[in-house]
Amino acid sequence: MSRTGRPPFDDVLTPAEWRVTEFVRHGLTNAQIAKRLDVSLDAVKYHVANALQKLGLDSRKALRQWTGIRKSSALFGRTYTVNADIGIQALGQIARTVRDIRAAETWYRDVLGLPHLYTFGKLSFFDCAGVRLFLSEGDAHAAESILYFRVEDIHATHAALSGRGVEFINAPHRVHRHEDGTEEWMAFFNDNEGRPLALMSQVAPQ
Repeated sequence: MSRTGRPPFDDVLTPAEWRVTEFVRHGLTNAQIAKRLDVSLDAVKYHVANALQKLGLDSRKALRQWTGIRKSSALFGRTYTVNADIGIQALGQIARTVRDIRAAETWYRDVLGLPHLYTFGKLSFFDCAGVRLFLSEGDAHAAESILYFRVEDIHATHAALSGRGVEFINAPHRVHRHEDGTEEWMAFFNDNEGRPLALMSQVAPQ
């Protein structure tokens, strides 16, 4: 007799739970996650509760600090070594919030002449001589620009900076996967005056 239902997932979380968990680690609220994924708020709450239970965590804050990596990620199984060289290479990205992403995309591309990299949803990216400009639609007066430092190994740098007393807002987490399999990873923290900073890393598939 054949069995019905979904096959078991070969990972600590299901794909849906991973999607929600990555958004939680990125700092989104349940309502924002529901809108991004086009699902109900109850569905998001259900996946968050399942993730917390499976991981043995007691709060949403603990989930944001969880450093787990999904098995399908290019980073899964890789090891890192923490040493004095924390690995910050260069300024990799600057973020700015705009009121109208389509109008901003046209202006930065056609007026300033910046090479347009790609756009998805309300996010648009441009190249500034190797530094990426990241525009996102929202309240342009509420958000402060964020400096993103490019690093080779985001988990090693996260561990090294944590050892120096840096308090991270969230653990390193995957924010995007390109069509060629390259992954974008980020982790956010504040400087000594509370201004936002981030680590960013691109991970190519092996």
